[in-house]
Amino acid sequence: MGSKNENSQRLLPARLPAKPIRPAATADDLRGASQLLIDAVKGVTDIVEAMHATIVRVSPPVGEGPTGRTRGISGLVYRSVRGVTHAVGVGLDNALAGLAPLIGSSHSSPRREALLAVLNGVLGDYLVASGNPLAIPMQLRRNGQPLRLERQALAADCTPASPRLLVLVHGLCMGDLGWQRAGHEHGEALARDLGYSVLHLRYNSGQHISSNGREFATLLEQLVQAWPLPVDELVILGHSMGGLLARSAFHYAQQDGLKWPGLLRKLVFLGTPHHGSPLERAGSWVDLVLGLSPYSAPFARLGNIRSAGVKDLRHGNLLDEDWQRHTASAQHSAGHLRDRRTPVPLPAGVRCYAIAASKQAKPAAPGKRLAGDGLVPVSSGLGQHKEQALTLPIPATQLFIAYGLNHFELLSSDEVYAQLRRWLAEN
Repeated sequence: MGSKNENSQRLLPARLPAKPIRPAATADDLRGASQLLIDAVKGVTDIVEAMHATIVRVSPPVGEGPTGRTRGISGLVYRSVRGVTHAVGVGLDNALAGLAPLIGSSHSSPRREALLAVLNGVLGDYLVASGNPLAIPMQLRRNGQPLRLERQALAADCTPASPRLLVLVHGLCMGDLGWQRAGHEHGEALARDLGYSVLHLRYNSGQHISSNGREFATLLEQLVQAWPLPVDELVILGHSMGGLLARSAFHYAQQDGLKWPGLLRKLVFLGTPHHGSPLERAGSWVDLVLGLSPYSAPFARLGNIRSAGVKDLRHGNLLDEDWQRHTASAQHSAGHLRDRRTPVPLPAGVRCYAIAASKQAKPAAPGKRLAGDGLVPVSSGLGQHKEQALTLPIPATQLFIAYGLNHFELLSSDEVYAQLRRWLAEN
């Protein structure tokens, strides 16, 4: 195995491809963007009005601020701004909807896919709640194209079909095309080397992990029932949030009596924050501090733009009740920051593997505290926790630490791929 620099150079394409022609914006893109713009204007108006009310009523510097909207002429102005903004939004939406047949809605590109993935990761729950057409629907895909989960369609689209299925599940703010990095794709390589039929899940990573888990469980059931061959082996490889999504899907599939959990042989976690990410917890503290004063509280709304999916990464929520109990409490209470997850065991009878990354070099002496990959601590990536009930009992032989890598370099590392290949080749 060569050095990191040698591997990086070998994985780079021989020459840069020609700059792709940027496709015209689709009707749904234009409608979605206009809706977001209108919603943003309304949101800023709310923040300004809340600040105005706080200042006018001379609120104390700490404590609860005034409730309700401004009155009199000021209130009339704010209501007028909202009314005009809403009217413009409705007009734009109707006009763009009428143009849809002329503009078309089939254009796409890797750049557009990446942008949509990020947008959904940050605002995905809001896009769904507001009916925005930019919300990504959950799909199983192959080569960037959605699959029809019908036997004849799968036989035609997945030739040659293998009885060994490998499903790759991406992380937050990513999409199915995001697995391709520096000229390498783990799924393509595993299909070539081990004979798997490889599919990718594409989903809205801004929704709750448990919501996506339920939907993924149903989608996998449809897949194994419609697959052209009897499925002998199902393997799931999840990067980052994708590993949490796989665990949630297995839980709900067993709860609902679905059949595919009996076909799952291996579950591989790649940089998965089993016990959350410190960056999301830091964001929660910012929200808490902003909410202490009525003068800064309106700006806490900006912090809350973080999607439900992002907030689930605070501790690694897998179940509906993990976030519902927080929603029922005051949004900025200290209790909202405590880890109150329901322990979810690893799938019984399934071999589970975990790879964590550390940006530092391998230490000369064991036992030294390791830096994480920039997003996920090593202990969280390996499922280790100070509470026994939350610790994931993955055997040491099925754990691996990749040194000198960040969170996203896990997707292109030769060393990581070699480890994945060894594990998946085991009987």
